[in-house]
Amino acid sequence: MPAKVIMLQGSMSSSGKSLLVTGLCRLYARMGYRVAPFKAQNMSNNAAVCKDSSEIGRSQYTQALACGVEPQAVMNPVLLKPEADARSQVIVLGKPYASLPAKDYYQKKKDLWQVITHALDSLIESYELIIIEGAGSPVELNLKYGDLVNMAVARYAKAPVLLAGDIDRGGIFAQLLGTLDLFDPQERALVKGLLVNKFRGDPDLFTSGIQILQDRSGVPVLGVIPYINHHIPEEDGVAVEAQNIGAQTRDAIDIAVIRLPRIANFDDFDPIAREPGVSVRYIDSPQEIKNANAIIIPGTKSTTADLIWLQAQGLASAIREFAEQGGTVIGICGGYQMLGKWIKDPCGIESETAEAEGLSLLSIGTTFIDQKSTHQVSAVINNKTGWSASINGEMIQGYEIHMGKTQYLDGKGWLSIKRQGGSHVDEPDGAMNENGQIWGCYVHGLFENNDLRHAWLRSLGWDSGKASPEFSLDQSFDQLADVLEKSLNMDKLNKIIGL
Repeated sequence: MPAKVIMLQGSMSSSGKSLLVTGLCRLYARMGYRVAPFKAQNMSNNAAVCKDSSEIGRSQYTQALACGVEPQAVMNPVLLKPEADARSQVIVLGKPYASLPAKDYYQKKKDLWQVITHALDSLIESYELIIIEGAGSPVELNLKYGDLVNMAVARYAKAPVLLAGDIDRGGIFAQLLGTLDLFDPQERALVKGLLVNKFRGDPDLFTSGIQILQDRSGVPVLGVIPYINHHIPEEDGVAVEAQNIGAQTRDAIDIAVIRLPRIANFDDFDPIAREPGVSVRYIDSPQEIKNANAIIIPGTKSTTADLIWLQAQGLASAIREFAEQGGTVIGICGGYQMLGKWIKDPCGIESETAEAEGLSLLSIGTTFIDQKSTHQVSAVINNKTGWSASINGEMIQGYEIHMGKTQYLDGKGWLSIKRQGGSHVDEPDGAMNENGQIWGCYVHGLFENNDLRHAWLRSLGWDSGKASPEFSLDQSFDQLADVLEKSLNMDKLNKIIGL
């Protein structure tokens, strides 16, 4: 029997759609339904790698985990990874498809629409409930002709739509009623419920607001959902851009992450931020480096462009000076490439810059080639000096998403990759200076490994007696589902879905 479907759209970007879908996925999965998430097209540099080495948006990967099912490329058939202001790498069914400017991307709509509908059809035949996520606002009128992700999907799937608004940012009536007003009559007829999201305080104070929304729209308000503090990976870099960069926490180990323009996979640092006695902040000027215990250069979708940005901001020289004074500097993926002596791109794979000088903090060099590495990996720590000596020989888990081949100009890798996807290998990765002060590697998810994370933090003076209990993503899913179950009118929602 084909699956039931429900779609969640938002009044604007960052209205909380991804988190709500994640919570609904867990809520219905623990009711006993076979549930799967779906987002036709995602735009984010925060990606994840499935077991078959396909690449999808981090949110759909996380939502699949909330469902208790294996993440698959069909759950996010089109992923756009911005490389420049008007250009993106297009990932289709988990594999690189093309690098296209926006105007050329929309010319591919017909082909991509077939991919999207086939992916959704396959999920509908395999599960009992599909929870579909929209993107941005569904009523950006200048973009509706190219819609592949909002009402076009709802109409195709004949999906009832829930419309969520973000009351925390204000204007909830304009958000929800204005969006409804801009829908075509056929589109508006698909909207079966409204959600007031991110409410702070006593929801009883919004009782009259609920009545106003229902009277003016004729659509029921299914719930007022509180502002939820969570430890679930964010969908994209908006969360980093919006972060308040205030004073460091007193007496905490201070980790400064460079807020690159094209930052990718910033959730790498969530496990560090969860530790008591550790402060993680994002910076974009040399002045903010002051008093940091360590600097991290994160992953990026455009290594060369962001390296040039580092130099223009004065951050490149500030990072080198910090390292020369004994400060700890690490790089992950693109940040690792920047720590080397040079980055070459003779074929223009990533940028028009044929060669750029790196930070020269590690004795490596990187050349971009027309081949992308996406793998889940297992690696052995292979280093008896510096902070990693105490965990030498331990196995860690993570994943790779990168372009470019890095060569050692001196020394060897401090990691030995033993598994890539389903293949057994024996390949070096990463570089580290003699005292372990400066290091990097390609492995994302590195700090999810507890022993590695704690060993590195201890080298910065962190008190390991303050270590937090082992983090459970499943527990976070359940807490989120509990909030939604309490906040929503579940009888009305189930009736809308047809359960």
